[in-house]
Amino acid sequence: MSLPPPGLIRASTAAMRQMADGNTDFVRNEWYVVAFADELQRSLLKRTVLGQRLVLFRTQAGVPVALNDRCAHRSFPLSAGTLDGDTVVCGYHGLRYDVAGDCIQVPSQKTCPKGLGVRAFPLAERGPFVWAWLGESTPDLSRIPGTPWLDGTEWTSSQGYFHLPANYVSLHENLLDLTHLSFVHARSFGTPDYAGAPYESSLEEGRYRITRTVVPTRLPPVWAKPTGLEHDAAARIATSEFVSPGLHVVAANFYDSRLPPEHRCEFRIRTCHVPTPETHHSTHYFIVHSRDFVLGDAGVTQFMHDELFRAFDEDVVALTRLEEVLANPGTPFYEMSIASDAPSVAMRRYLLRRALEERAVPPPEAR
Repeated sequence: MSLPPPGLIRASTAAMRQMADGNTDFVRNEWYVVAFADELQRSLLKRTVLGQRLVLFRTQAGVPVALNDRCAHRSFPLSAGTLDGDTVVCGYHGLRYDVAGDCIQVPSQKTCPKGLGVRAFPLAERGPFVWAWLGESTPDLSRIPGTPWLDGTEWTSSQGYFHLPANYVSLHENLLDLTHLSFVHARSFGTPDYAGAPYESSLEEGRYRITRTVVPTRLPPVWAKPTGLEHDAAARIATSEFVSPGLHVVAANFYDSRLPPEHRCEFRIRTCHVPTPETHHSTHYFIVHSRDFVLGDAGVTQFMHDELFRAFDEDVVALTRLEEVLANPGTPFYEMSIASDAPSVAMRRYLLRRALEERAVPPPEAR
């Protein structure tokens, strides 16, 4: 057939209108990672987050600071100025700003005009991440997603970053349906049996999860070698969970399926996939991968890091190609969902509802 029946196209188009996409307004009243903690030093770092230009630095006491990266005088980027003590000096006319964003000096006059300043954004440092609140409501520290395994000594981690030229909604969707592992990652950590393995979904409001059970299976080398499960009877139980607009966690357990539960040695991994929108069509993609086995082996850490980030780069390539199509999709444009998309569809509807709520706009079906 050349095209589905018109009624099916209309239904698919109507369903798409109920879901967020790359053009949907950002959900601002949430915490987003703006940098790895070790990125912030005694220098000015510029970064755009949710379309907002930021300049980031640490005070002399080590406290992270984020200001609007635009001088209130003539819009020169403060990131192109200098850090002097705990103040930022604009590189255009020398206006000086403190950590609260208040202008405290104008070189060309003796006093500062009242009310002259730039917005300072609340930050919170948690483990390897610096989280920021760019919304208009009062920031709630309890809403920073918890990652307790990153704070103790029972896990070993490595981290990395990609600048993704694609929207963050597509990245969340990519992470929620790992069927793509058998295809996008066929040469890295995907296996042919993964796509057809049984799965279970959980669609709790604001938390969307899919768990896939691949038993028995042969693990890819990235996990088979460090665990010693280099045979065809391994178990791979993987859960992918949308935790918030700014965090997605993938967890997996591996074990020898030939052994009874009381004799199994289980190996666990957890990966924080952290999508922070830069613009509507580009994303800061922070990743921290953790494991609870062979903790002190730096060689294993490097091996797993190299293998995993080679695979994550495959996601970047795939989503970049997807973004290119979305930029010019042709007419008519429609997408049809399948059964395994249930968590992704629920997540996208949730993001749209949150965006509309912030704008005080009723959802499409209520109009």
